[in-house]
This record gives sequence, structure tokens and C-alpha cells, in this order.
Amino acid sequence: SVSPPDGCPIPLLGVLIAVRVWDPAPVEILRLRTFDAFQVLRPRQALPQPAVMVVDIDEASLRDLGQWPWPRTVVADIVDRLTAAGIAAIGFDIVFAEPDRMSPGLIAGSLTGLDPQVRAALENLPSNDEVLARAIRASRVVLGQTALDTAVPASPDAPPQTGIATLGPDAASFIPSFPGILRNVPAIDAAAAGRGLFTITPERDGIVRRVPIVMGADGSIIPTLTLEILRVLTGSGSVLLKTDAAGVRSVALPGFELPTDSFGQVWVHFNHHDPARFISARDVVAGTVDPARLAGKIVLVGTSAIGLLDNKTTPVERVMPGVEVHAQLLESALTRQVLFAPNYAAAIEIAVAAAVAVAIILFAPVLGAFSLLLFGAVVAACLVAASWLRYVNDGILLDATFPLLSSFLVYLTLVFTNYFREQIGRNRIRSAFGQYLSPALVAQLAQSPEKLKLGGEERVMTIMFSDVRGFTTISESYKHDPQGLTALMNRFLTPLTNAILDQKGTIDKYMGDAIMAFWNAPLDDPRQERNACLAALDMLRRLAAVNAEREAEALAGGHTYIPLDVGVGLNTGGCVVGNMGSTLRFDYSVLGDTVNLASRLEGQSKFYGVKVVLGAGTAAAAQREGFAVIELDLIRVKGKTEPETVFALLGDETVRSGADFTRLAASHAAMIASYRSRDWTGADERIAECRAIAGALKISGLYDLYGERVEAFRDEPPPEDWAGVYVALSK
Repeated sequence: SVSPPDGCPIPLLGVLIAVRVWDPAPVEILRLRTFDAFQVLRPRQALPQPAVMVVDIDEASLRDLGQWPWPRTVVADIVDRLTAAGIAAIGFDIVFAEPDRMSPGLIAGSLTGLDPQVRAALENLPSNDEVLARAIRASRVVLGQTALDTAVPASPDAPPQTGIATLGPDAASFIPSFPGILRNVPAIDAAAAGRGLFTITPERDGIVRRVPIVMGADGSIIPTLTLEILRVLTGSGSVLLKTDAAGVRSVALPGFELPTDSFGQVWVHFNHHDPARFISARDVVAGTVDPARLAGKIVLVGTSAIGLLDNKTTPVERVMPGVEVHAQLLESALTRQVLFAPNYAAAIEIAVAAAVAVAIILFAPVLGAFSLLLFGAVVAACLVAASWLRYVNDGILLDATFPLLSSFLVYLTLVFTNYFREQIGRNRIRSAFGQYLSPALVAQLAQSPEKLKLGGEERVMTIMFSDVRGFTTISESYKHDPQGLTALMNRFLTPLTNAILDQKGTIDKYMGDAIMAFWNAPLDDPRQERNACLAALDMLRRLAAVNAEREAEALAGGHTYIPLDVGVGLNTGGCVVGNMGSTLRFDYSVLGDTVNLASRLEGQSKFYGVKVVLGAGTAAAAQREGFAVIELDLIRVKGKTEPETVFALLGDETVRSGADFTRLAASHAAMIASYRSRDWTGADERIAECRAIAGALKISGLYDLYGERVEAFRDEPPPEDWAGVYVALSK
């Protein structure tokens, strides 16, 4: 089963919710494309007869009537003919921003050599703009305006814009705003029943889905072409704008309310391009249009000609004339088929996403992987169905992609976190073994599991035993704080272990505060004695660092400081190494007399007052490698019958090349020779010389030991067959 990792999906859910609130471009576009798919699958149902017609300045009209702009008398003729046909209202998706250059007076002024009477007659004729204004005044016409990115001074004769009343907070901060307006020439502007902006701002991806119903321009809130046509049709003198803390909610006219998004935009419920909606301007001018096609209709005058650059991309059509976008918005508004994404839609989507994600998190430990996947599929189907039904039945746009995507990401997080948790578990096991075995062994065992079998092989190996001196006394100080004792052990065992592993050693086992390790297995190590000696010296350095930290902590905390001291024994010789134990539990370990002697040597380090005691094989190799080594004694350790020559490791090549060790080595060798030849006076003299140097090398206790022996042998000489062998009484 898929079980949730502790708390992991919850922060992810929080991040996803924050992303939805932020609503970056990819999230918004995914949501918008989903709404596009709805409109493609279920476009708005077309009326048997379009309620809004378009007089189209198309390619045929430009070919027959000439390039745009036409003389305003031609446009006036179109207005007159539409009015005569009984239209409900006319809206211009074009702007007449400059005086008509074809007006008689302007033509008369531009011609030279014209008969004065003819010139006067032309100048007395009304301008083309006045002709158009007369036609507009005789009809019900809403002129188009366009928003500009730069401010344009308004004419002092410009008529006032439609009044906007606001019910709620000021909408200026929510709606799209522009500095200026491109208006019609004053004569035409004053004749119109209304004026509205026809500016359309596409979405981020260039598709037109929403059209502003009010916009900010030139410091005022101005209705757009669609809203102004509706206002004129209802006979209202102003528009009511309803707002709340989230933004604009709707615009209202007497007996009519149009829902908007928070930015004052209306979602257009598109249907496919309808050629029956379009009438060529050429046919209107020619008088060949059946008036019955226009009677009682709203007529928009605009263009579909490619050269006039007013084509848009919509969810249902790759190319749709901008005038048709306005026509579709008007028609969907009149038939109450507009789409609506309420201001609270984001809150609903976030709540659903959170509920589904929490359900997945809660059910994950209970359900199996397949059941959880099936549950997710059912939830996804329900979300898509709910979103689709709200669109089809109510025209409400609720996004299912965010809840789906967020819950899917939560599910993936659960799956992958479980996967990584299992991987981490395996790595933790590997890491746990890595605390005891060398990395090379761990890697070798990982690649060759068959090596984990009972049995062993003979090898010459270097064995190390280390033990903390006086640890029983230290333990007593922690008798009421066992956790503190455990922490202390981990604190010093960790650096000691790392020192061994860094020098290619393998940890065999921990025995309380003691460590057993070895070199030259499972992989060959041709410099095993050198690496073991380096590890021993590094252990002493790391333990000194731990002691310095503990002393500082004790001083700061006002409690007793007991230093940690370690003794190390190293011995090289033949051993049997391999996986040893039972068929149920076995360890990679080493056995043999070499191991036993290494353990005894560690036990003698305190007796001789040195840190590291070496067996003969290790000492010989260490001296060849340049380490500072001196002979300690000829000793018969407990449990053995043959004596062993043991040595002390005092440092690395740097110590060996120093003046102190050079002097000590000579005096020490002479002292050992005098001692074994029963020259007690000479031994005393050499002991004194060694004591003078030994302090720097921290082995003064060794010469105290030999001084006591010489004094004892003066009083009671050893037997005649004495060969200098000391019999150890303890391990």
C-alpha cells in the first residue's frame, strides 16, 4: 500500500494553494484552455435567426466601393437604408476620428483655377461629416471609440460620456484602464445616441475569451460598445456598476443585469461563425438586401477584410472578425446565455483541491495502490463531470484542472516519497553497515551478495584493539544519566571510528568503549602496518580535540571535567578472516593468535605509560615506513608461554626526524642494553637521561616503571638465568 510520509504532502498542498492564489500564467492558461475545450465541445446554441446582424466592410465591398475610408456620404447612405429597414439600433465597430477629406468644401479649397461660383457653391454644400451626422441623428446609433495608450485632449465640444453609478467599492482599481480615448469628430459624435469603447484585449495566449464591459479611459469609467448599445435599447440614462471587495460583480440596466468577472469583463459564450449573420456593405449600398432580414435587429457595422486588421482568435474559431465578437457578446447577453466565472470560483477550487488531497492522504495508508488509483480516477471523473454540468446547465465556469492537478501531485508525492523512503531505508542499512565495515567491503558486498556466506581465508593482517582508560570511573559519574553516557560514547567512538575507516581499516566490533579493527581484508592492503599506525595516531589527535571541547563545556557549565584517554594495541601476523557465526547470524570477523596478542598489547599500554603498543611485526614495518618507534620490553603476556618483544609508537615521520626523538632513541637503547645486562648503575644513568627528554614525548611513566624495576633488582637481583623477560600479571 501507499502510506503517506510524515507531513510531506501537507507543505506541498500549501504551496499548490499559494500558486493558485498567485495564479501564474501557466496555471491560468491551463484553466482557460479547459474552458475553451468546453466551448468547442458545446458551443452556444445558435438562434434560428441571428438577433445581431453585421454589415460587413468585406473584400467585395472594398473592391466595388473603393478603399477604406469611404466618403462619409456612403456611410450615411448605409445608415439611412438600415434605419429605413426598421433596425433596433446601429453600432459602429469603427471610429471616424478625422474630418472626411472628400467633403465638398475641402475639395474646393484644394483645387486651383476653380471657377469662383463653383467654388462658392461647393463651399456652401454641407460637409460629408454633417451628412453622416444628419443620418445618425435620424436613427438610433452608438458610435465606437477606442482606448489609447497615450492621453489625447478631448474637444471642448465633445458630448458627455454615459454616467456610471457604482454600488460598492470604487471599481477603478479593478478594471483595465488607458490614458486616452480616440473619439469621433465632434459633428458626428454629438449626433449619436451613445458612445462606447470597442477595444478588445486578448488573454495572455492571444485568444479572445472575455470582453470588457466597462473600461477606464481618460480618467473616467466608460461603457464599452456592447453595454452602450444595451443601454440605448433599454432607454436608460446611466449604468449601475456593482462591486465588492473582490472586484466588479455585474453591470445593471433597468430590468437587465449582466454578470462579470472581477475585472469588469464578460465571458463570451461563442458559437461558430455564422455566415447568415453577415451582410456585405456593398449589398446594403446597392439596395439589394431584403429589409425583413434587418427589421428589429441590432446591426453592427464593422469589417472582416484582412487588410483592415480586425480579426481575432477565439476558442471556437481560429479567425473571427472583431465585429463578430461584439455581435456574439450582444446576442449571448440578450438571450441570457453569457458565461460566468464568479469571484468566489478560486475559493471553491482551492477548497475542493484541499479536500481531495486530504482524502488521498488519509486513505493512502488504508487502501492498496490499485484501490487508491481507482479512488483517484473516480474523484477525477466526478470533478470533471461537476465542472461540465455547471457549464452546460448554468453557464458557470468552475475549473477542475487545479483540483485534479494538485491531487495528482499529492498522489505522486506519496508514491515517490515512499519510494525514496524505501531507498533511504536501504541506504540507512548500508550506512549502518558502513559504521562497522570499510566502504570497500560494503561496496563489494553490495555488488556480490554471494560473499555473505560462512567460511574464511588465511591472511597476514594487522589487528587493532583500542580501549578508553578509566571508563568505569567515568561511567559512575553518569549513573543517573544513562542517555548522557550513551551520547558521550557516541561522541568519542565516532571520531575514532572515522580515523580507522579513513585509513582503509575495517571495524570488526564494538565492545562497550573498546574497538576492534583490522587491515588487509577483505581487500588487499600492501601498506597495512603503515595505515594502521596512521589510524592510531589520528585517533589520538581526534580524541584530544574531543577532550578540548568537553573541557570548554565543563568550564562553561561549571561541572567536573574528566578527560578521556585511550590505549591502542597493534599486532601483525597470520589470521583467519571471513564470515563467522551461525546460519542465522554471522559477522565478517578475524580469529587467531595474532588477534589475541593485539588485545594483550592494548592492555599493556597503561602499564608502560604509552598510548600505542606495537607487536614485533608491526614495529618492524613501522620503522621501515619512517615512524618514531622505540622498544618497550621483552614480555610474556598472560595466556602465552613465549615472550614477545613489544614496542611503543611515539609519532610519525615528523616526530622521528626531530631532535628530541633522536636523543631519546639513543639513550633509550642504551638504557635497555644496561638493564638487560644487569648494569643497574648504567641503567639509572640512562633512565635519568631519558627522563629529561621524555616529557616532551609524554612517556615519563615508562621511565618511572624502569626506575622502580632497577631499584627492586638492586635489592633483590633476578635469577642467573634471567633473560630480561617481564611476566605480565594482567591482561
